[in-house]
Amino acid sequence: MFLLSAYGEPVAQETTQPAPRSAPTAPARALLPFILPAIVVGVVASLVFLGVSTAAERLQHVLWGLLPDALGVGRYSVLWMFVMLVATGVAVGLVVWKVPGHAGPDPATLGLDAPVLPPAVLPGLVLATGLMLAGGPSLGPENPIIAVNVTLAAWLGGRFLPRTPGTLWPALAEAATLGALFGTPVAAALVISEALAGQPTRGRLWDNLFAPLTAGACGAMTTTLVAHPTFDLGLPPMGHPRARDLLAALVVASAAALLGMCAVRAFPYVHAGFRRLRHPMLMIPAGGVLLGALAAVGGHLTLFKGLSEVGELARDPEGWSAGQFAVMAVVKLAALLVAASCGFRGGRIFPAVFVGAALGLCAHALVPAVHPSLGVATGVLGMLLAITRQGWVSLFTAAVLVTSPSILTLLCTASLPAWLLVTGRPQMQLREDGVPVR
Repeated sequence: MFLLSAYGEPVAQETTQPAPRSAPTAPARALLPFILPAIVVGVVASLVFLGVSTAAERLQHVLWGLLPDALGVGRYSVLWMFVMLVATGVAVGLVVWKVPGHAGPDPATLGLDAPVLPPAVLPGLVLATGLMLAGGPSLGPENPIIAVNVTLAAWLGGRFLPRTPGTLWPALAEAATLGALFGTPVAAALVISEALAGQPTRGRLWDNLFAPLTAGACGAMTTTLVAHPTFDLGLPPMGHPRARDLLAALVVASAAALLGMCAVRAFPYVHAGFRRLRHPMLMIPAGGVLLGALAAVGGHLTLFKGLSEVGELARDPEGWSAGQFAVMAVVKLAALLVAASCGFRGGRIFPAVFVGAALGLCAHALVPAVHPSLGVATGVLGMLLAITRQGWVSLFTAAVLVTSPSILTLLCTASLPAWLLVTGRPQMQLREDGVPVR
């Protein structure tokens, strides 16, 4: 039985003969034809991401700025937050109900490895995603944008380059979108390396990474040139690690992983509860009602995908009490759980970053000896391990939020007990029958 690489070539074959000690890498002439498709996919995937994000930001400015100002209502008053989240639920419900393709499959069944969808699904999926991003539910753009780019790449690639292996296009699109989302191809390389870890590539890892890494680099470069993104929260750098820092890293990462697993455990039950409503015009608006109630408790910082909001927290780590940080972390996690269960189209990485950062700053407020950079990085690490089950992406995201190279060793060490708490347990993703993926 053959396993196919990203290029549609066999990378290993079961045989009774002993495997050779090393296998030759692919010649350069076998890799060169994939450079141009990778560049095109990388640029287009980034532009799709930037286009949806920019449109959503402009609509958000209208809904949460110009409109409440014109009506004389507080932008983030309890009334306006409730009205906007319910209205967003109604709008997204209408898209899922009426637009052809119903905005794609149940988002609870999707992860970063999106399937190729029928092209007719994409307009509804893009519209539902844009409305969600602008309206305030606690989800990010990553899952639906990856699904859109994977489908576009597979459809257009199959039409214009029919001889290119079909398995190549989803790999390029996923890598390109990850590069665009994070502003660097490193995340894409880590995700693909993790996916290839179980395949007997026999020394050809970098050959299989070549085209996706090219797409990721082009996606990241396009985003960087157009939007100038940054993940650095501007927290004070940490000095040389001490024994107490190691203890703090182990405790905070493990606590964050346990808190995240609470949401993961509740996910299938909350999802099943919404599914009993049976209709998107009941499920998604009901989710909007719950999100409005949660916003009244947690405040406006618990709205939206959370990346800008976590930056606001980091600008003043001493500006909130430990109790306030704890409330924001729990409310944001509950909002993520509700939004991901009721049918809003979106991803879970960015809201999980907010939850982990709030939890880390809570640890700093409780125990000032816990450095804020260390608390944020390890809190994000543990939360992402629980929510995404992506080890490399969790480490990478936690590391890029702070500018302290000395934290890397502590993060790697803290990931070990946190991983033991989450591995082998249900994931925050369901199969079609509602059973959690493991």
